[in-house]
Amino acid sequence: MRNSLYWKISGILLLLLVILGLGYMSITSYISHQYYHESIQRLHYDLAKNALKDVKPYVKGEIDKAAIMKYMQSAMIMNPIAELYLLDPQGNIMTHAAPTKETVKLKKVDLKPIKTFVESKEQQFIIGDDPRHPGICKVFSAAPIIEDDNLTGYIYIILQSDEKEKAEAGLYGSLMLKSGAYLFFMALIGALVIGLLAIWFLTKRLRNIIGQVQRFKEGDYEARICKNDRKDFPVLADTYNSMADTIVANINELKSVENLRRELIANVSHDLRTPLAIVQGYVETLLIKEDNISKEDRQKYLKTSMSGLERLSSLIAQLFEYSKLEAKQIEPNKEPFFMSELAQDVAAKYQILAEEKGITIHLKEAEGDKLPLVFADLGLVERVIQNLMDNALNYTPRGGEVTIELGTIENNVNIKIKDNGPGIPEEEQSFIFDRYRQAKRTGKSKGAGLGLAIVKKILELHDTSIEVKSKLNEGTAFMFQLPAYQN
Repeated sequence: MRNSLYWKISGILLLLLVILGLGYMSITSYISHQYYHESIQRLHYDLAKNALKDVKPYVKGEIDKAAIMKYMQSAMIMNPIAELYLLDPQGNIMTHAAPTKETVKLKKVDLKPIKTFVESKEQQFIIGDDPRHPGICKVFSAAPIIEDDNLTGYIYIILQSDEKEKAEAGLYGSLMLKSGAYLFFMALIGALVIGLLAIWFLTKRLRNIIGQVQRFKEGDYEARICKNDRKDFPVLADTYNSMADTIVANINELKSVENLRRELIANVSHDLRTPLAIVQGYVETLLIKEDNISKEDRQKYLKTSMSGLERLSSLIAQLFEYSKLEAKQIEPNKEPFFMSELAQDVAAKYQILAEEKGITIHLKEAEGDKLPLVFADLGLVERVIQNLMDNALNYTPRGGEVTIELGTIENNVNIKIKDNGPGIPEEEQSFIFDRYRQAKRTGKSKGAGLGLAIVKKILELHDTSIEVKSKLNEGTAFMFQLPAYQN
């Protein structure tokens, strides 16, 4: 359910309001009850003292029950709430008088609250034993009985008779039920309405966030949580926006990969078709002219076919190598070695091919101190230099030069391979390292457009990059750096 959180919070709010309302009613009822009892006691605080002024409980050391009953009858007319008990100095009940004839169940009452009441100099809220109901305490009034300066007992008056308690309980319960229920439901409805509005307002931004997420789910990849909606849920909003950006970037990357895959298939098909067509054409010619072809032509056709097959083999090897690099299946096995020794070996390998093309290879090292060791994968770095040499020899005209320069820059060894070929137009230089993208240089290219892409990938594995500097009709230079080995 879309708004389930809203209703859950509303339900919890309702439950809390009910609990608080019931608690409020209980506390209010208790406080009101206590207040009423305290007011009764304060109102009749001196009732026992005044009783001693009107009646003498003892006559010649004997209890005058007739006088006590006469006083109670007159007192009941004026105040029909009291129960009078005559206690001895130890708290034993000597006699009593009350509006009803209900049995007195206690023979003795606790004198501690009575003494506190008598000795107090100001009115206090004190409760004492109810002789008719053991375990229940009620408000009372008390006064000591002094005869010939001796304490002969106490007058103990319970200020709430059973009849009053019953009548009061019924009226109080009815009053509390009516007024409490009315106030409770009014307060509950008001608080609930205000609470629901507050929850609706507080969850407004959350609903906006949910709306943005829903839009994104439905395909609106531009949906983001705005600045205002991030205030209440900053972590959620920032996480969603970051996640959405990542998903969009991944989608764009997948689209790019798909486009590149299509380009790759098209370019591979084209590059494979050309040498295959050459091989197929010469093989068909050999089959057709099997009996009429000269030995020299046969050798020529076979050499051309072999050249096409070698080109196919090279292309397939490059594709395999690039796919492994792009899939990150190659991990560099770094070790220290001298760059000058590797450059000499590569130059020696290309010397014969360069002589056949009438190209001169030069190897230049920085003057002064010997170059330091580099820390890299020897085989992969050799592959980088070979691809750059292939590229340079391919575009350098007969009579030209290819130079390998080695030097140091700070804590790195710098490698530069330059030629004096036709150069690369400036607008083409930004994408020459993309796979299957070749610069429009004069001269016939024999590459498939993967050599420089492989170079870039290998150097990325070594956390470095390659730069190109080129001017038309002056030549091209490729430069990269490798970190010096730290002992």
